Amino acid sequence: MNTMATTTSTFATYLREWRQRRRMSQLDLALEAEISARHLSFVETGKSQPSLEMVLRLAERLEVPLRERNVLLSAAGFAPVFPERKLDDPAMQNARRAVELVLKGHEPYPALAIDRHWTMVAANAAVGPLLAGASAALLAPPVNVLRLSLHPEGLSRRIVNLAQWRAHLLDRLRRQVEITADPVLASLLKELEDYASPRPAWTATSSDFADVIVPLRLRTGGDTVLSFISTTTVFGTPQDIALSELALETFFPADAVTAEILRGMAVPAS
Repeated sequence: MNTMATTTSTFATYLREWRQRRRMSQLDLALEAEISARHLSFVETGKSQPSLEMVLRLAERLEVPLRERNVLLSAAGFAPVFPERKLDDPAMQNARRAVELVLKGHEPYPALAIDRHWTMVAANAAVGPLLAGASAALLAPPVNVLRLSLHPEGLSRRIVNLAQWRAHLLDRLRRQVEITADPVLASLLKELEDYASPRPAWTATSSDFADVIVPLRLRTGGDTVLSFISTTTVFGTPQDIALSELALETFFPADAVTAEILRGMAVPAS
């Protein structure tokens, strides 16, 4: 069997799948990549062997995750170019310091870092007190924050607007599955969808940002409810796979009461 022909065919299959996943026509992708539609057709049918530069250009235009770009490169007969190092690798010292600075600097408000599968990599001191009452099994490392949030023995029983927050998280996860085609995320989505779906029981007020975002409303004891708005931060133009898949989830108080309570919960600096 001709190894080069097999390699080209595999790359062609991967490329076509990513293009279709992005709902782009051959003409659309050809225009984005500044090549002729005829040449792209030859690449997708395995009649033409792409260069290293062409593989990277097409992957960039298709917004293929770095991990999968290495797969495309290997399928086209090239060595992977994007390294994957753990956050505790000495080469990642600056990135790790940046993550720690963001998390620490966000206190007394909660913030955490998660990887591509929503596993908690790091968290600041404000996160721990908010997890009270969750099952010990869900808090045992590695902690999956989506499972922790929506599992019946996790935070779900304390989330006042659970139906809305659940829908928000599942929508994010569905988009992630669509973008990455990651089987682990697809399995996680199926698991979370199988949890009992609550009936909407929360009525938005004018202070809940309901017309623009979904807040997280978390009961902490008695009638006290903390209200948060969340943001997600990722590193711009990362060249390391693990860093490209790292996200910082930061939570801000959505009202003055929440801000005051969080400041009162803050651990004094030693």
